[in-house]
Amino acid sequence: MTEAKRPAPEPFARLQAQPAYLRLAEAIEREIVSGRIAPGDPVGTEATLCEQFGVNRSTVREGIRLLEQSGLLQRDQSRRLFASLPRYNNLATRMSRALVLHQTSFRELWEAALALETASVEAAARHATDEDIAALTDNLQRSRAQLNDADAVIELDSEFHALIAKTGRNRVLELAREPASLLFAPTLRVILPRIEAAPQRNVEAHAHIIAALARHDEAEARLWMQRHINDWRRGFEKSGHGLDDPVERSFIEHVSGLRSGGRA
Repeated sequence: MTEAKRPAPEPFARLQAQPAYLRLAEAIEREIVSGRIAPGDPVGTEATLCEQFGVNRSTVREGIRLLEQSGLLQRDQSRRLFASLPRYNNLATRMSRALVLHQTSFRELWEAALALETASVEAAARHATDEDIAALTDNLQRSRAQLNDADAVIELDSEFHALIAKTGRNRVLELAREPASLLFAPTLRVILPRIEAAPQRNVEAHAHIIAALARHDEAEARLWMQRHINDWRRGFEKSGHGLDDPVERSFIEHVSGLRSGGRA
């Protein structure tokens, strides 16, 4: 008795037609990404886009909404649309949430921070100007004045590292470090209440880094940044957490605190 032949499996799923608003958004995005529409250039009104794409106004509005959310479109006071550069914080927040959803561990966060913050401070040592050093010194002075305020310590620490990245004059590094940097704050909220010396050690490391940048001493800046990031890791462990613990809970609590206007 011959064995019945099994039907060949179908390797491909049926194609799904994209909604018109997605095709519209992708068409405008291609023009902006290609440079044919530059940041600041007008994109047209809703009425002209309806006419150009041959779609109704609700389709245009939904496509525009997607592009505004991604930061590629903005409106001026007259509600006219123009192309724009995506804001770092918009992109970074989405990536940070993705890291949380993937249950990123503190170990992974620390390893990434060690690489990215070290690269940032090395670039900063090469490019720091007097104005950059002045901005960093101002941050240090404000940090020293608010050592007893955990929220201020966290905010100023975030500002310090952002200033370092800006000083490095490398937009790829500046953008690359942002998603991970948004997860620093909730981990500090875990550390600060349990490690009394943490705020003082934080500003001392910042002071050494600034002194190295002022001398354009790349090796010294790298050394102190690595000490700083490793000290952060030790603080996390001393606060009773494991390196392989996910950062999910602290991130969600931090974001919830920001939304409610309260302290996480």
